[in-house]
Amino acid sequence: MRGFGTGQTVVRRDVHRGGRVWSEHALRVVADTGEALVTACAPGAEARWPALYAKARADGDRSMRTEAFDAMASGAWELAPAVWQETELLLWKPPTAWFSVNAFYTAAGLRNWYVNFERPTRRTADGFDTFDLTVDLVVAPDLSSWQWKDEDEYAHVRRLGIVTDTEHQAVEAARAQVLAMLAERSGPFADVAAWSAWRWDPAWPAPRLPQPATAPESGAPPG
Repeated sequence: MRGFGTGQTVVRRDVHRGGRVWSEHALRVVADTGEALVTACAPGAEARWPALYAKARADGDRSMRTEAFDAMASGAWELAPAVWQETELLLWKPPTAWFSVNAFYTAAGLRNWYVNFERPTRRTADGFDTFDLTVDLVVAPDLSSWQWKDEDEYAHVRRLGIVTDTEHQAVEAARAQVLAMLAERSGPFADVAAWSAWRWDPAWPAPRLPQPATAPESGAPPG
């Protein structure tokens, strides 16, 4: 499949087993190389998330995220339209990696790095599919400290069978790989200054999902 062009709108989808869409998010391509696909978005980018997950965010009720995962396990969920808010995002995703490295920006600059553990990508005609495996690593802008996030939810999705034993082994290997990257200052962490200086191109409108958007489905949420 041909690579994506700089500035092109692509759609990142989280797809559960059987190809059912759990979420989708419109992004713009910054670079598409053999090493990684780099994409970005700004406030106003269109998305669709599981309705329960969206309500948990809106209400600040983290317990509803557990309900969303239970719905995923049961195979019954609905998607709701959403809009990316507050931060600019730069996302680095090697095609075969079980993680992506994300950087979040506010008006003050790089707020933090965020490593999302997820399945390797599968290219589609309008973007790429993966699946968020819930656990994350939050890293300080200068790489001076880091902490794991959502370990409790990861344990829950493991109990539900959403993350299989094979996927768990892949996540454990990916955790070690990311910590080694941090220690070695490799990958995106090799050039903190360049990443810190990045800003969304104001000439790019916030990306929109293709119209008509994918029809709502019953299915599962992002992590």
